[in-house]
Amino acid sequence: MPLVRIALRRGQSPQYLAALRNGIYRAMRETFNVPENDRFILINQHDPDEFDYDPNYLGISRSDKLVIVQIACNNTRTVEQKQAFYKRMAEVLAEEPGLRPEDLFINLLETAKENWSFGNGIAQYV
Repeated sequence: MPLVRIALRRGQSPQYLAALRNGIYRAMRETFNVPENDRFILINQHDPDEFDYDPNYLGISRSDKLVIVQIACNNTRTVEQKQAFYKRMAEVLAEEPGLRPEDLFINLLETAKENWSFGNGIAQYV
C-alpha cells in the first residue's frame, strides 16, 4: 500500500528513472513487508528553479543529483524496520543507478489503514 513519490531535477534518462523505481520497490519488498505487485510509484521531475534544497544540512554534502523520496504508508512498522529500510534503499540505489547515499532524502508519511482506497470506492483495508 505504499504510495511512493520521487522528486528530482529534470534530465535523467528513462533507464535511470526505472532504476530508481525498481530499487525503491526492491527495498520495500526486502525490508518493509510490502507484498508483491503492491507498486504505486510517481516521479516528478523539476527544473532547477523548482527544486530547492540545502546542500549541507546536518553536515551531509548533497549534489544536484539529490533524489527526494516521500512514501505514504500504514503506521504499522517499527523504528527498526524503518532504519533497515532507509539503509537498504541507500544500498540498492547506490548499486543502480549509482546514486550517492548523500543524495538520497527519504520521508515517510504514516497513515491509518482506513485512509486508503485502491479502487471501486472501497476502503479495502477496513
